[in-house]
Amino acid sequence: MAEALGIHQLWLFILSGLLLNITPGPDTAYIIGRSIQFGWRGGAAAATGISAGCLVHVFGAAIGLSALLMASSAAFTVLKWVGAAYLLFTGLQMLLSRSRPLAEAAAAGNGLAGGETSLARVFWQGALTNVLNPKVALFFLAFLPQFVAADSAHKTLAFLVLGLIFIFNGTLWCLGVAAFAAGAARRIRQSANVMAWINRMLGGLFVYLGIRVAMLEAR
Repeated sequence: MAEALGIHQLWLFILSGLLLNITPGPDTAYIIGRSIQFGWRGGAAAATGISAGCLVHVFGAAIGLSALLMASSAAFTVLKWVGAAYLLFTGLQMLLSRSRPLAEAAAAGNGLAGGETSLARVFWQGALTNVLNPKVALFFLAFLPQFVAADSAHKTLAFLVLGLIFIFNGTLWCLGVAAFAAGAARRIRQSANVMAWINRMLGGLFVYLGIRVAMLEAR
């Protein structure tokens, strides 16, 4: 099937994707932080949110939206500032949030007393962090075409297949990271002060990402 779509060196693509996925970065830090806060379900929500954000960019690369971002400085700038504003706002909100009582934090970790709302927020924060980051769009535009023949008659479908493989493998890895972090942090979740500091560190991560996005320049 891969050959019919013009996909070449699939084994190298899978290997490269796995190496990229296991390299620690902001996404990994976000998953670990949410796993410590909310347990396995929080880490899984973060992981699937990040994957959903990547999926948007895979479809974008397939239909040419990523190419538009690269070609149009105006489109790139708009997405850049929207993304930076979202990340900075979310980060500052987390930095300034008050620590919750221990009982409430424990309930949220078990999906009780509003835990479902918290998990939804965790998912959407992970998704929007990637969706609103033009650097992620340009990554897929630069990475995927390397494994698709220039004369392929099915480039769109080939991009989708490669993107789905990349996201599937990445999601499995991220879920494993979430499970490990959640299991290792059961005692940490008993401390409201530690939970508050983790929330602040995640807020700092969002602010850092917002600044990085704001400094991106169209090429």
